[in-house]
Amino acid sequence: MAGLASANRFLELAAEARLDLDLHVLEAGPRPGRAIRTLRQDGLIAEAGADSFLTENPAALDLVRRLGLEPELISVEQRDAPVYVVRRGRLVPIPRAFAMLAPSRLLPVFASPIFSLRGKLRMALEPLIPARRSDEDESISSFVTRRLGRETFERLVQPLAGGIYVGDPRRLSIQATLPRFCAMEQRYGSLFRGLSEARRHPRTNSGARWGLFASFRNGMAALVDALGERIGSALRTGLEVMAVGPDSPQAGYEGAAEREAAHGPRWRLRLADGTSLAADAVVLAVPAYRAALLLAPYHRRLADLLAQIRYVSSAVVNTSFRTEDFQRPPTGFGVVVPERERRRVLAISFTSLKFAGRAPQGTILVRSFLGGALSPGILALDDEAMVAAVLADLQDFFGVRAKPCFVDVARWENAMPQYEVGHLQRVAEIEREMRALPRLALAGAAYRGVGVPDVIRSGETAAQTLFSRLVPKA
Repeated sequence: MAGLASANRFLELAAEARLDLDLHVLEAGPRPGRAIRTLRQDGLIAEAGADSFLTENPAALDLVRRLGLEPELISVEQRDAPVYVVRRGRLVPIPRAFAMLAPSRLLPVFASPIFSLRGKLRMALEPLIPARRSDEDESISSFVTRRLGRETFERLVQPLAGGIYVGDPRRLSIQATLPRFCAMEQRYGSLFRGLSEARRHPRTNSGARWGLFASFRNGMAALVDALGERIGSALRTGLEVMAVGPDSPQAGYEGAAEREAAHGPRWRLRLADGTSLAADAVVLAVPAYRAALLLAPYHRRLADLLAQIRYVSSAVVNTSFRTEDFQRPPTGFGVVVPERERRRVLAISFTSLKFAGRAPQGTILVRSFLGGALSPGILALDDEAMVAAVLADLQDFFGVRAKPCFVDVARWENAMPQYEVGHLQRVAEIEREMRALPRLALAGAAYRGVGVPDVIRSGETAAQTLFSRLVPKA
């Protein structure tokens, strides 16, 4: 997605400047979009990767509008539908007043069986806990335990926050993943006061019409398809880049030596089919570990920094059932599962309840998530074992004993970057080292956001930066 967004932005900028652009988009895989993959079968629209995007960050909505896709957008069906957390093997609704890390109101939390009386009292002390004055980074676990107590972290925050990154909140950076809560502590001295203020004065944003989450009528692949159509024949799939290195000034290229002195060297890419390609500028929209391998031969420090960004693997299992297969029909959007419950499944989402048109009448489409930092060996399981783990939890939680009508297992190996403590400092150092390579840019989920809008913004920023360096404004 970062590469597609970057390529599209290059085309837009070239059109605005009335310049011809020789664009090449090289995709190692068989199709573009990577973690956005929509499955359409027998009336089902199932997502093997991202199923929606946040509208608070305007980057995705802006791109959707420029592509003319806004009529295809849909919003969540029932915005007040509950989400459940597993507590001692049973489903308990998460209080609506609880916003990821902390409550905006205490009464609903005190009425919830998720927490013990001791845990509730500890949570109620949060406004009295002094704000931390140090700007040193800390983990999500450290932040929440310090402000709200260990029970709040273990029973609710760990599955909620950890699920976004399929990570371990004991290692994830609060500043890199949830900076809003750091800012609340500094501004209000209390998360409770900060969330209460936000509830009284809700922010308006470009996504107000769509709510917090939006998707497309025919699935998230609509965005990939539209970008692929816009890019056209410049997009080449199944072609891996094996090496990237500086290229000497092209003989006969007027002003080549002068341009290289001013803007840095051109690049030559060696491709898997044995050919090579010279380029004035390159966007590496690849995982950080892949960028590290490509850059290691001539910028060891940058490569070492990129290699320090850890990735984890996960799996998404889509299944469908008849409504009558559920002895206890689901009434909410999904379920999150704390680590302490010792189950393989991290979370369950009911796609057909979340978005309209995802399954035929009388059918429930279910997405289940496995793996991540807390279950690193998940990809060693075969598909049958993964599906069995999902079915075991669906039976325990909802009384489902029937075989699924539809099954798809998507494996995402080393696909999710982990924003561990110190991540923002590491990224800042990567960006400083990149100044020595003015015709090269990095883009993707590894740096400043893993969501679809963050990745789009990353790709577009890379394009704008390189274009401005090569085509300075008059």
